[in-house]
Amino acid sequence: MSGPETGERQRSFMDLALEEAEKAASRGEVPVGAVVVLGDRVLARNGNRTLELNDPTAHAEVLVLRAACAELGSQRLPDCDLYVTLEPCAMCAGAISFARIRRLYYGAGDEKGGAVDHGTRFFRQPTCHHAPDVYSGIGETRAVALLKTFFQAKR
Repeated sequence: MSGPETGERQRSFMDLALEEAEKAASRGEVPVGAVVVLGDRVLARNGNRTLELNDPTAHAEVLVLRAACAELGSQRLPDCDLYVTLEPCAMCAGAISFARIRRLYYGAGDEKGGAVDHGTRFFRQPTCHHAPDVYSGIGETRAVALLKTFFQAKR
């Protein structure tokens, strides 16, 4: 979905997420970056760290949700927006729902592992407690290029 919530402000926050994805790639991690924003304030930003932390849950989204919750002293982030360079997987979609994120902006779709507009379509399930507004395709060209370059180098 795209619309009035995908302007210059959103692109600037996605640029921060893309910077985190680049840092993740430089650490040998799958290049995914995420940023949590409250108004114009960046609460948290990070990239994937599953290898570094030996933690399969250390996806960029989970890391920034944890940090933002700690920053605000709350398990919920109902007034916050999440920017992520790749369509979230089922685990991350669940965390986004439980955190009550207001809006999700993501760059590249993920036909294989995504769970927002592909796969399980988590937010459309009747068992989903909360579904954020979703906007896709922001920074998509750069996000796809980062992923392609990363995986080509691995082959």
